[in-house]
Amino acid sequence: MYAAFYSGMRAMRTKLIDAKEELGGFMRTYPEKLVWDVGGVDPIHCERLIDSLEKQARTFDPTLVLGQEIAQMERQDDIFVLTSKTGELHSTRTILLCAGRGMTQVQKLDIEGANRYELNNLHYTVTDLSRFKDQRVLISGGGDSAVDWANEIVKLAKQVIVVHRRNEFTAHELPVAQMKTSATVMTPYSISRLYGEGDRIKTVALEHSETGEIEQIEVDEVIVSHGFDRDFGDLLKWGLDKEDYGVSVDPRMRTSIPGIFGAGDFITYGSKVRLIAGAFNDAVLAVNSVKLYLDPSASDMAGVSSHNARFFEKNKAIGNEGRANLNVIQS
Repeated sequence: MYAAFYSGMRAMRTKLIDAKEELGGFMRTYPEKLVWDVGGVDPIHCERLIDSLEKQARTFDPTLVLGQEIAQMERQDDIFVLTSKTGELHSTRTILLCAGRGMTQVQKLDIEGANRYELNNLHYTVTDLSRFKDQRVLISGGGDSAVDWANEIVKLAKQVIVVHRRNEFTAHELPVAQMKTSATVMTPYSISRLYGEGDRIKTVALEHSETGEIEQIEVDEVIVSHGFDRDFGDLLKWGLDKEDYGVSVDPRMRTSIPGIFGAGDFITYGSKVRLIAGAFNDAVLAVNSVKLYLDPSASDMAGVSSHNARFFEKNKAIGNEGRANLNVIQS
């Protein structure tokens, strides 16, 4: 979405194609998760951040195509022809791949009978924090999501227990330190069995990863945050160079195929920062490279918004709207 906005700043025609029926990508998985690390933005829930990004993306009226997963790419002279799984064709001189984590599928708890509790108190994501108020909540996982949920839920739950199969967490250091001061942390343990009454979990059996010792914990709610399986469909069949975690790009976000660029979690390079803020910077670098690919005589980057001609009329409209509101108040 930010790439679509910045492409508009560079006066390029832009088409944004998404396999899903709504924009937002992986952030849709955690609508109530608080995001703290976007520059100049107060802590904001993912859902609100998505809304703001979508509004910004629409600034220069890009063409939005939703619900189309691209299945095939062909090059015809200097034109790429993209074919969706539903048969639509899209022609373009350049492609910017912002596929994020792809079509994600949650890694579910691999324990017999676990699925019977999914509609009640076994959760793989959190959409409503209020349901955990005054509850005993067990969270299984060691990544950023598990730790972030623990730090959010501990503010209103009766007790939060975090279980991880390793001693070390893979989440960022500060949230881990915060979690350890407020939640009960059990490592190295993993869930070995669930005991329930009807369709609700009542007790969780935890197995020590080294000794095999079993502990049983009474719970009201269980959150499993073991990550996601990633599926990029046919994108990885295009012949792009790739590494263990993403398609390889150079410092200017160029892939191994001329005319195809990348940004965000889909790509990897030496100093890659896997944060939303890092994806914004990837998008700027990639769009600038697209512009130079199409027009080598263009400037290296867009002018800052306060001096960019594309904003003159928009700034004037905002100013007129503000004066109109002031007149209403004065009258």
